[in-house]
Amino acid sequence: MNIRERTEQLEYDILSPYASKSKEAKRVTLEIDCQFRTKYQRDRDRILHAKSFRRLKHKTQVYIASGDHYRTRMTHSLEVSQISRTIARGLQLNEDLVEAIALAHDVGHTPFGHAGEETMQRLVGHFSHNEQSLRVIEYLERDGKGLNLTVQVKDGVVNHTGKITPKTLEGRIVKTADRIAYLCHDYDDGMRAGMLKSGDLPAVVKKTLGIDPSKMITAMVSDMIVSSIDQADIFMSPEFVEVMNTFRAFMFENIYHSNILAKERAQAGFVIEQLYLYFMKHFDRLPKEFLHREENWGKQIVVVDYIAGLTDSYSVQLFNEIFMPPISIRL
Repeated sequence: MNIRERTEQLEYDILSPYASKSKEAKRVTLEIDCQFRTKYQRDRDRILHAKSFRRLKHKTQVYIASGDHYRTRMTHSLEVSQISRTIARGLQLNEDLVEAIALAHDVGHTPFGHAGEETMQRLVGHFSHNEQSLRVIEYLERDGKGLNLTVQVKDGVVNHTGKITPKTLEGRIVKTADRIAYLCHDYDDGMRAGMLKSGDLPAVVKKTLGIDPSKMITAMVSDMIVSSIDQADIFMSPEFVEVMNTFRAFMFENIYHSNILAKERAQAGFVIEQLYLYFMKHFDRLPKEFLHREENWGKQIVVVDYIAGLTDSYSVQLFNEIFMPPISIRL
C-alpha cells in the first residue's frame, strides 16, 4: 500500500459517509495515479501552480483604487478556502476537495471585479465568472490543454454561484462559505475605507452576528456546522439564513452599488469596453498564443478570454499603450 492508497483508506475510516472520497473521483481524461497525493490533492496543487490563480493577486475584490490592506481576488479565495476547510473538518467531509474548489472558484473573474463582469455581460450578451472559471481550468490553462481536474472539483467551481446546487456536500460548503467570506471581509474593508461604521449595520445583524468581522464569520460557520451535522445536505438555520440575506442586502446598497464607488465602476467599465472593441476590430494584435484559437472558438470568445484574463493593472497599462499619446512634459 503506497502513501496515496493509505490516505484514501483513511478517508473511508474517518470521514462521514456523506463525504466525497478521493478514490471515487473521476477525470474526463484518465491519468496514472500519483503515489503520494490523492486526486483532490493533485487538483489543489494544479490550481495553486496555475497562471490564472497567480493573476488573482492583481485582480480587484471590491475597491479598485485599493491599498495594500484591502482584499484582492487571491486573498478572497484563500479566505474562502480557510472557511470551507473549517466547516468541512467540523462535518468530517473532504477538506482537500473543498480547498481545491475554493481556490479555483474565481479564476475566471474579469479585471475590476463585478464592474468588469457586468460590462462584459452587456457587451457580449452572456458572461458569468463561474462559467469562465470552468472554461479557464478546462480549456485555457496549460496553453489550451486544461488542468484535467476531477469532475467533482469542476462541478463545485461552476456551481459556486447561481441556482444550481453542487452535487457534493463539499461544493455546497464552498457555495455558502464564499458568501460568508465576501460579506464579512468586504464589510471589514468598507470600514477601513471609511465607507461604513459598525453602527450602520442592521439591528438584526448586530444582534445575531455582532460587529467584529472575525466573530461574524465564527457565528455563521458555527451555525452551519451545528445545523448540518449528520445530515445529507448543508444547511444554515432559518434564523441565520434571514440574517445573512439582510446583511447581503445592506452590503449591496451601501457598498457594491453605492454612489461612492460609481465613478470607479464607470471607469473600469470604460476600460473593459474599449479594450474589447479594439481587439474585436484589431484581432491580429492579440498575443500570438490567442490567434490560433479563433478556428476553434471564434473571434468574440477568444477576445473575451483574453480580456477576462487580464489583471487590473495590466488592463490600465494596455489601455494607455493603445489609446493614450506618449506625452512628455518639459519643465
